Amino acid sequence: MSETVADHILARLREWDVEVVYGYPGDGINGILAAWGRAENEPRFVQARHEEMAAFQAVGYAKFSGKLGVCTATSGPGAIHLLNGLYDAALDHVPVLALVGQTNRSAMGGSYQQEVDLHSLFKDVAVYLETVNVPEQVPNVLDRAVRSACSRRAPAVVIVPADVQTLDYEPPAHAFKMVPSSRDFSAWTTAPTEDALRRAAEVINSGTDTAILIGQGAAGARAEVEELATTLGAGVAKALLGKDALPDTLPYVTGTIGLLGTRPSYELMRDCDTLIAIGSSFPYSQFLPEFGRARGVQIDVDPGMVGMRYPYEVNLVGDARVTLRRLLPLLRQRSDAAERHERIAAAMDRWRDALTRQAELVSADPINPQYVAHRLDPLLPDNAIITVDSASVTNWYARHITMRGTMRGSLSGTLATMGCAVPYAIGAKFAHPDRPVVALAGDGAMQMNGMAELITAAKYQHAWQDPRLVIGVWNNRDLNQVTWEMRAMSGAPQFLPSQQLPDVSVAAFARTLGLSGVRVERPEDVEAAWSEALSAPGPAVVEFMTDPAIPPIPPSATWEQLESTAKALLKGDADRGSVVKKGIKSKLQELLAGGDESAERDGRRHARHRKH
Repeated sequence: MSETVADHILARLREWDVEVVYGYPGDGINGILAAWGRAENEPRFVQARHEEMAAFQAVGYAKFSGKLGVCTATSGPGAIHLLNGLYDAALDHVPVLALVGQTNRSAMGGSYQQEVDLHSLFKDVAVYLETVNVPEQVPNVLDRAVRSACSRRAPAVVIVPADVQTLDYEPPAHAFKMVPSSRDFSAWTTAPTEDALRRAAEVINSGTDTAILIGQGAAGARAEVEELATTLGAGVAKALLGKDALPDTLPYVTGTIGLLGTRPSYELMRDCDTLIAIGSSFPYSQFLPEFGRARGVQIDVDPGMVGMRYPYEVNLVGDARVTLRRLLPLLRQRSDAAERHERIAAAMDRWRDALTRQAELVSADPINPQYVAHRLDPLLPDNAIITVDSASVTNWYARHITMRGTMRGSLSGTLATMGCAVPYAIGAKFAHPDRPVVALAGDGAMQMNGMAELITAAKYQHAWQDPRLVIGVWNNRDLNQVTWEMRAMSGAPQFLPSQQLPDVSVAAFARTLGLSGVRVERPEDVEAAWSEALSAPGPAVVEFMTDPAIPPIPPSATWEQLESTAKALLKGDADRGSVVKKGIKSKLQELLAGGDESAERDGRRHARHRKH
């Protein structure tokens, strides 16, 4: 039998070392599915429950493997469903290839069933987008899509009409208007000029109090960032996507930054006179030093992402590792580096004490959501992979989970879409089948799509050497993050018709699939439930009944936010009594844990603000 276009596409993917493709079938890709059968499922086709989940799984795979993630879907509705996952990849700078079907060429333009203008649909999200109209196009289009996705860290989309998939494959000829292709893609890097490095060194050496902010772009430069911090006596704060770029166990790491961040990270940025940002485009400039207070240097591999968030004096365009290796010899060793790091470590000890107090001493009905993450933290294996949904659970992950060893963690950092944690976790298991994976999600995300993807986990559990896939669910019967955003940002009380969720037991549903499922209703059972799930012989769901009235108070909460929340409660918020009592208790624990002169100083500043 002659080789078809679909056969050649799969063969080319194998040559690109693609091992797994996430998708959902449909007649728009029947030719490719038939080719998969002939290829004996190489690369492996993983069937998601929904095309959006297939795209999320490809994103999770790419994030945790460092390789290209691939997904596929049929024309029309299948293609449309891919969009949210592809936007997640685009905004978090992740290489993903989508193979998408289309109606037969003879029917295009005739309002045929499931015909959608796919170029208009994908043009905003795809860094490379092309339709294969004749067999000779295949090598160049597919190779260029792979190279574009990997080099520009973004989604690429290849559309293959249904009738083209079944045509006999013919390679491009040595002829006019033919485009041959070479598959080789050698490693490459970028580095700034010597002049730029000297200017950056001048800025950094002139400072006396340096803060470093790292993002996911610093992940490949761990040793160099550590040397930079040790040389300068600098503290290192982390954007949430960079939480796993450096261990939290280092004495100068202050944890995450921003609304979900730590008090020491807030103080680090507030008090520094020099800022070095590495591999991060953290968008919330209000958490960076006040304009004019600090001189700044930025390092980023993407020239389109530099100079946007802060008035940096020098923008070094280059790979973080290569750039730092060339910059470090130009920097002076600070004589007080060890002393500075001791102060940072002491501040972090006070902050961790505050978190412990907030988790263990603030009573809740029935379980404090912070306590759930707090008790998980010491139980996590040092090689665990953690995926996190966009919800109030993100707060508890950011503050209570300590990165150590070779732990990895990620979430939808920029799109902040709900529903990514479980499909991310499935992608992570295929990327690292020998490592434990823990997904953290709220009940809203689980009801949105996570429960369906438990079916996918059950289907593929035997493909993984390490059977541990734990899904932790915070069940508070509330779309809690939005509820708090309404209170703090809009001054609006909780709107029950939109926020209240039915109490659906995810653990009970998991048990119907043959998975482990535990529902926890008492604080004293939290630790044992986590331990049971982490030792289960396959995927396990552990569901915690948590209190929605525990506020995720930022360490730098503004008076405007506090006033908005107070106004919301006064307008008749259904949970106002619990919110006030537990919010005061939570903030009190932060003060009792070290109180900090800085916290008292903030209080005096706020008092002056109110007076005026």
